[in-house]
Amino acid sequence: MKENRNAVRRIGVLTSGGDAPGMNAAVRAVVRAAIFRGIEVIGIRRGWNGLINGDFSRLDEKSVAHIINRGGTILYTARSEEFRTEEGQQKAVATCKMLGLQGIVAIGGDGTFRGAQALSKHGICVVGIPGTIDNDIACTNYCIGFDTAANTAIECIDKLRDTMQSHERCSVVEVMGRHAGHLALYVGLAVGATAVLVPESNESFEEEVIEKIRNARLNGFTHYMVVVAEGAGSAFDVAKRIKDEIAIDPRVTVLGHIQRGGTPSARDRVTATRMGYHAVDILANGGTNKIVCIRNGVMCSVDIDVGLSEQKGIDQEEFTVLEAMTGI
Repeated sequence: MKENRNAVRRIGVLTSGGDAPGMNAAVRAVVRAAIFRGIEVIGIRRGWNGLINGDFSRLDEKSVAHIINRGGTILYTARSEEFRTEEGQQKAVATCKMLGLQGIVAIGGDGTFRGAQALSKHGICVVGIPGTIDNDIACTNYCIGFDTAANTAIECIDKLRDTMQSHERCSVVEVMGRHAGHLALYVGLAVGATAVLVPESNESFEEEVIEKIRNARLNGFTHYMVVVAEGAGSAFDVAKRIKDEIAIDPRVTVLGHIQRGGTPSARDRVTATRMGYHAVDILANGGTNKIVCIRNGVMCSVDIDVGLSEQKGIDQEEFTVLEAMTGI
């Protein structure tokens, strides 16, 4: 253990919002990086609710042993309506003062960061780590959990394709992503989908799905894979429109929360570890109100206010490639 030469002696770490593979790796990294600096870590259970209700425990080397390969989060996670109120935030601040916490590392998505932003206005040092399978945090190129979720969806769709091919059928698969199409676009490219629906596209349903299935049939294909982002509409509605317009009776699969579970990939483990280390480094050096980011392959940080004000559009290069790959 190295001597802590700064004023930071104790910090908290929590996970909030939807879980993502790699969150445990991030928690482990925060604890180990802090111990390396002589800083004590308190684990806050159940997100911002835990900070309000005083649901916590000390974390040490043994607490985080053998969790780097586990999905989910050992700290549990929850969404907190109470924390949105001034009264709830004051309770959280009181918990921080009672525990002597000089900083909080919050792992999650934009809702988590808005909570951190609110807490920072009450004088608590905060650093956010982006963990969401939606990959929709604008200030970072990558969020923990995306790679694992994509690989899970790809594995499932590859198996579906085997049976669709055998029965010469159309399959409509709905993947997660909330209001963003990053996961659907990435997965669609990886599985060689016939068509992909994402909320960011301005094309009509006729151009985006129907014509691509028609072209695929004219090119001799008898089975079709359509990937739908949940933010672009229900897979059942998409299947009904396909049946009504071209008399094909698709089979619908909603992958759902299976995409959030499972052993995190190497990319998610390493990214989570690097981000956890960087978060502790920021707090140890007196930083606050930051989101840890990866931009063009470089680990950095941005102000939470700036990060939350940015908008993340679809990857246009990926979308252009998708247009060339689908429907033929």
